Amino acid sequence: MQVAIVKYNAGNIYSVVNALRRMGIEPTLTDDAELLKKADKVLFPGQGHAGEAMDYLRARRLDEVIRDLTQPVFGICVGQQLLCKHSEEGDTDCIGIFDAEVKRFLPQRHEDKVPCMGWNEIDVTLGSGHFVTSGRDVTKCPDPNVTLLEGLGEHPYVYFVHSYYVPVCKETIATADYILPYSASMHKDNFYACQFHPEKSGKIGERILKNFLEL
Repeated sequence: MQVAIVKYNAGNIYSVVNALRRMGIEPTLTDDAELLKKADKVLFPGQGHAGEAMDYLRARRLDEVIRDLTQPVFGICVGQQLLCKHSEEGDTDCIGIFDAEVKRFLPQRHEDKVPCMGWNEIDVTLGSGHFVTSGRDVTKCPDPNVTLLEGLGEHPYVYFVHSYYVPVCKETIATADYILPYSASMHKDNFYACQFHPEKSGKIGERILKNFLEL
């Protein structure tokens, strides 16, 4: 299996490389469009500023390449945010796979700290599904075709580091709650994403990466 990781202007990419190596996968870290197109699976991880990341991608037309990929693609952390249509960070137009606007956390109480950092529970009660939200009330309709979160249990804990979030929307398949409910994981067609870091989330994160590689 050929696994490619998108190389761009973002941090934390090598932690994903190392996580895959621990699973026996030697990925290709690249910003070469042809290598990304030929890969069986593509991961799009990273931490950093959305505007700077999109500048790098656009300069190499990688935003178009990613948008046109037909194999499974997995956006992680800022990768999930860049797969949305727009981010408040730097007032940035993004790749536009998910019809969602990335927002900055606004603290409501003294104990609300930004960035959100640390372990938090995610809601995957049905294993997969689409969400509709009103305020803090979230309802979910199962989607049997989504398998990224299979086998995690009802309320697994995963590791987050982020100041921006994707609101709950039609492409949400798992939620987390910090200040308000938001999209912890998303899915549309061949594109999957999570706001948290599976490569830093122990056995749960390893299972998610394994699920992705087996899609």
